[in-house]
Amino acid sequence: METEKQHGWWFNQLFTHWKPFEITYVTILVLIQIGVYFIAPDSWIGMVSGVAGTLCLVYGMKGRKISFIFGIIQCLAMTYVAWISHAYGSFAMDIFYVISQPIGWFMWGHDEATHTFKAETRRWLFIGAFIAWLIGWWVLSMLHGQLPYFDAINLVVSVIAQILYILKYQENWSLWIVVNSANIIYWGILSVQTVMGITTIGTLGANLSQVALQAALLFNSLYATKVWARGEANNEGGAGK
Repeated sequence: METEKQHGWWFNQLFTHWKPFEITYVTILVLIQIGVYFIAPDSWIGMVSGVAGTLCLVYGMKGRKISFIFGIIQCLAMTYVAWISHAYGSFAMDIFYVISQPIGWFMWGHDEATHTFKAETRRWLFIGAFIAWLIGWWVLSMLHGQLPYFDAINLVVSVIAQILYILKYQENWSLWIVVNSANIIYWGILSVQTVMGITTIGTLGANLSQVALQAALLFNSLYATKVWARGEANNEGGAGK
């Protein structure tokens, strides 16, 4: 704990207790976001969303409160990207995310340990998430949103995942894996449609930035599942007091 005594909160949150593997993969994920921007430099706000979103979930993997600061930046940027892309489920979710960031900051400040559900509770949780997805699909179909079967995952499954994340339940990462996988397909389809001229909604750069972001978050969610299960995210990943 000597390092924590010598340095302030920002330094401890950002730089302490990182494994070489984690440093390497975080660097690669951020560079991918920047690289996508140079490939299709028509949406700098998409790039900001990608970088901030990557840092948000990476620090979330470490169990650190600073993730919510990056989260606010990512959510504000993503709200704009979702709006211009007519991704109404994503747009609604990002408004929810913005509101949830200060709540998460408060909750994590009063609970240093991660939790997990009993097997039966976990099973009902996943069944409930599936039913909620079907309802969300139907609602977005009525609103004529793009690809409502995928966008509905953002509208409902993400809400459940975010609530579990704020409450520090390990199962949040299992749901994020589903959300991130669906989003890779969703934004990938929109990117292809943009290139082929099938749709003029949104921009190629914004869509590609989201493909790269969701791929990064999928990898992070898979890794975070193991980190939280081992208790390595407790006490803010070693950065807590």
